[in-house]
Amino acid sequence: MAEDSSAGGAPEVDDVQLEYSSEFAAVPDAFQRLWTPHRMVYIQDGQQPHPDDCPFCVAPTLDDEKALIVARGTHAYVLLNLFPYNSGHLLVCPYRHVAGYDDATEDEVREIASLTQTAMRVLRTTAHCDGFNLGMNQGQIAGAGIADHLHQHIVPRWAQDANFFPIIARTKALPQLLGEVRRQVADAWPAGDN
Repeated sequence: MAEDSSAGGAPEVDDVQLEYSSEFAAVPDAFQRLWTPHRMVYIQDGQQPHPDDCPFCVAPTLDDEKALIVARGTHAYVLLNLFPYNSGHLLVCPYRHVAGYDDATEDEVREIASLTQTAMRVLRTTAHCDGFNLGMNQGQIAGAGIADHLHQHIVPRWAQDANFFPIIARTKALPQLLGEVRRQVADAWPAGDN
């Protein structure tokens, strides 16, 4: 029979000891924890596409509007993330199928950096954002959705953009459609600034 948890101890059920987190010894820190077990799909075996199916290799072979490409350079290009964290979430990818930033050529690194800077300027103009999250997840262990093809994330952020939809309703509030965002960013992209 289970012990009454109101008596201060954890209940025992069929020889299984249950513990309450309020009884754990812990040192508080400044971090909030958001448990996201759904992200395990990014690190489980077999979740990466075959190189022949790499979306970042296929995208440049398609029409810009269909592939959500906003700008093309010589060594790299910029496209909207199909599964954005925020409206205007861009990716900068080299054309070459290369996994690591340290495997990129000097020309690719230079152009990825240049396209990133231009994307930030364009998003400040079109999306009126207050800041950015920039980053590359290198390898499956780091959470890269497409680990075998290098890509840099540019996520616009606003001072008032926090909401509880992702936490409570497992929903992201994206106020603009991808095609609309692609058109705005592509139209604002400076000619010859790649």
